[in-house]
Parts: sequence; C-alpha cells; structure tokens
Amino acid sequence: MPARYNRVMSRPLVAIVSPALADANNGNWRTAQRWSQLIAPRYDARITRQWPDASSAGDGLMLALHARRSAPAIAAWAAAHPGRGLAVVLTGTDLYQDIASEPAAQRSLELAQRLVVLQECGAEALPPAHRGKTRVVFQSTPRWPPLPKPEGTLDVVMVGHLRAVKAPRTLFDAARALGGHTDIRITHIGDGSGELELAAQALATARDCPAYRWVGALPHEQTLEKIRSSHALVHTSALEGGAHVVMEAVRCGTPVLASRVPGNVGMLGADYEGYFPAGDGAALALQLAACRQGQQEDPAGGLLARLRAQCALRAPLFDPEHERAALFSLLQELESPG
Repeated sequence: MPARYNRVMSRPLVAIVSPALADANNGNWRTAQRWSQLIAPRYDARITRQWPDASSAGDGLMLALHARRSAPAIAAWAAAHPGRGLAVVLTGTDLYQDIASEPAAQRSLELAQRLVVLQECGAEALPPAHRGKTRVVFQSTPRWPPLPKPEGTLDVVMVGHLRAVKAPRTLFDAARALGGHTDIRITHIGDGSGELELAAQALATARDCPAYRWVGALPHEQTLEKIRSSHALVHTSALEGGAHVVMEAVRCGTPVLASRVPGNVGMLGADYEGYFPAGDGAALALQLAACRQGQQEDPAGGLLARLRAQCALRAPLFDPEHERAALFSLLQELESPG
C-alpha cells in the first residue's frame, strides 16, 4: 500500500453535522466550514446535514451543531457508536429555549460525550449533571484594523435582521429617546423581509428621528467596513448563543454596547461596562449619550475609551489560533474519553 495512502487513512475523519449547508450561508454553515478548515492540520473533515449517509462508513468522530435540529443524526451516531466520539454544539436557541421543553434536545444532551458552548456563560444554562462534560469554544474571526471615524459625532451601527429575537424595538426606542441629540447617528443594517410590522416601525423611526437610518441588508464586506468605521456597535438581542457580530466588532477595535443577556456577557465578560438591560431602549439611549459626552469631555478616559480598552483585552479570545487549539483539545478528548 502506498505510503501516502497509509498517512491519509491514519488521520481521523470528523463528521460535522450542520442543519444548514452552503446554500443557506448562515451561522451554522459558516461555523461548520470554518471548523473543517481549522482542524485540517490534524484531521480530515466532511460536512453533512444528515447522518448516516453514503459517506459515513469512515467517520471516527462527530461534531453535531444544534441539539434539537441535529437530533436524528445524534441519535443515529449514538446507536452506531455507543458512548464514544460525539460532541454536541449548543446554539442560543438550544440553551435558552429548547433544552427546557424539547425532549429531542434533552436526549441529545444525554447522548453526547462532550457538550460545546460558544461563550463562557453557556454552561450555566445546562442541568448541573451535564456541566462537567461541557467545553467552551469561542468562535473566531480575523483581526481587521479600525478605519477612520467621523469627527464631531458619535456614529454607531447595529447589525441585526428585523426579527423579534434581535429586539430591534429596543433600538427604535433608544433613537426616539435621544430626541434632539443630532450629534449621535445610528445606522441599522439588517434584512426586514418577512417582518412587515418591524419593517414599518423601522421606517417610522427613520421618518421621526433623522439621526436613525435603516439601510436594509448589506453584503458582509460593506457591513464589516461600517463596523470598522463606527465609534461603537449596538447589539440589542434578547437571546444569543454567542453573536458573530460582537466578535467581529471586538476584533476590529470597535467597542460594543450590548444587552445584558448571558450570550453577550459570556463573550464580553461579567465586568464589562457597556451593558444595558435587555429591552430597555431608554437605558441604551443613556449609554449612547454617556459615550458622546466622554468623547467630548475626556477622549482618553471617558466611557467610550474604557469600553475600547476592555474589548481589546477580550480580543485574543476570538483569534483563530485560540479557536483551533480549543477544537484540537476537544477532539483529543473525544478520541480518548475518560
């Protein structure tokens, strides 16, 4: 047998089960694709929506994204490989909705040898019996240098589709509460198709509040450019498993104003100063006004400067090499459970 064939065959094959594949281009797919690339130095990987399938005979380990939506594949793996090789990656809807009421999601927790959460507060949502087998794998993104920012204003951006879970009404309320603050400008990026009521509210807010504008969905490159050129990112979500946009902002040097929900606290840290109560637009408006005041009165030590420094301390958590090391550690545990 050729030496090259021996070397390839000796590498473990990891099946990454994702509820969505490339045609969806959503968070599950992007995580699956990134992980397959990150582990490539030591493992072969393939991405599939279902398991078993025509290519499953050689699979040695499984990373299954989403406890509920991947439940059939998780159950099939556990039947074929009882007690070994399975990690289930928990999303925000798993942690903060499904595992409380969905038997399929609850069964996935039982079957897995390891559970993966994407931020450091995630394990707190799990039953105590499962926390010992839970590992944190922070997602990652490249570092991008900041872009020049406008002078004389506080320019902030929110990136989030008009969906109830993203709580855009909090942003609308904040824009209205800011009233005459013409030196605070809010750009809202996000798709509104299928959410007619929220889209109508966004348009009404833009009509009544000249400092607010909703620009709809934008390509990722343009969105990232806007994050890099803004003074701050606003993130109002009511529920998060670990928002990619928060990580992108931190890696761009753009501080974040975020709702105090576990998914955000688990990314930014318990002592971070940039939180406001979830759903409280008035509190968000006060945070924005404080950032603007610090900009004017104490550029080096005001709230915005402190948030920037605090985000810089968290930025290494979201480095690709940090994510790669966490994945290698997880896979090694799956190969040698104990």
